[in-house]
Amino acid sequence: MRPLTDAAIEVTLAVPESLVDDYGYVSGQYVALRTELEGKEVRRSYSICAPPRPGELKIGIKRDLGGLFSNWANDNLKAGDVLEVMSPTGAFVSQHAMTSLNDAAAIAEESTGLSRYVAFAAGSGITPIISIVRSILDSNPQAYINLVYANRAAMDVMFVEDIADLKDRFPSRLAVHHVLSREQRLSPTHTGRIDADKLRSMFGTMIRPEVVDEWFLCGPFELVQLIRDELTAYGVPPETVRYELFGTGKPEGAPEGQAGRPVVADPQGDNVEITFRLDGLEGSVQSPKSANESILNAALRVRADVPFACAGGVCGTCRAKLVSGEVDMTENYALEPDEISAGYVLTCQSHPTTDAVHVDFDA
Repeated sequence: MRPLTDAAIEVTLAVPESLVDDYGYVSGQYVALRTELEGKEVRRSYSICAPPRPGELKIGIKRDLGGLFSNWANDNLKAGDVLEVMSPTGAFVSQHAMTSLNDAAAIAEESTGLSRYVAFAAGSGITPIISIVRSILDSNPQAYINLVYANRAAMDVMFVEDIADLKDRFPSRLAVHHVLSREQRLSPTHTGRIDADKLRSMFGTMIRPEVVDEWFLCGPFELVQLIRDELTAYGVPPETVRYELFGTGKPEGAPEGQAGRPVVADPQGDNVEITFRLDGLEGSVQSPKSANESILNAALRVRADVPFACAGGVCGTCRAKLVSGEVDMTENYALEPDEISAGYVLTCQSHPTTDAVHVDFDA
């Protein structure tokens, strides 16, 4: 356990020797945690904040207002505690052709070794970004990175010493721009909230979008979307922009799926037959058409170990391949276009539109 700010900690998870091979990862990926609090199962996903190191995972946990797990972790988590941790996953990594989200070696081999990067992070969005920045600088002597990190005040800056150390190690290849919304700084560009005008100012001075090879954006939905819109206006190819959201602005607990909301099959038989494959086993459940139930929620009613974390279309933990049938996917902030083309869906956001659907969580 390491304090990062008054409201954030870094947690080091020791991976049992027998599972080391199953917990390889690439900088930018995340893990989903599961534990029981106040008599309820709680799942949360957290980005890994350190470059790959066998047998060890480091994550950053920042308090959320009203957040059950984040506040418990900051107040009570201690050395020796045991948490259930799913294997690392996630596509927020340097540009590559996707193979398997859990195939860290394949992803690393397919990385293209680009040389000019820009990373935008806000608040706890620095967690995957700092791992990515470290790995790029260490592995590619031709890499140059602009890191823009937004916070309310200096006291809120996570990994402040780590960022300073990186700047000292790579003074000519890493430029760090701290933007503080509630503290006055010498430069107007570095003072106040990041809005469209501020982005245009940055793009006209310290960052030249036309020479950037790859972008990394991580933070709240509104900021990430704003930056993506501005990059589109500058003609930046969308395939060079990697992004990850820390929430979509919806209140925590709003998405269904924490344990499968109560749904009962229609006794008259007006149901959807949902079948799924998980860990080599087949499961099935009937869902009433009138409920417009998600595949994840239905699967959780008959099997509690179905993988998920945010249940809001952000993390991608509940990803599965649609084998047959059709679905309507309400939101998607996690899947890449090529994954969708290959038939993958987010089960927490997928609602059947045919009489039967079959998904494969193992694919």
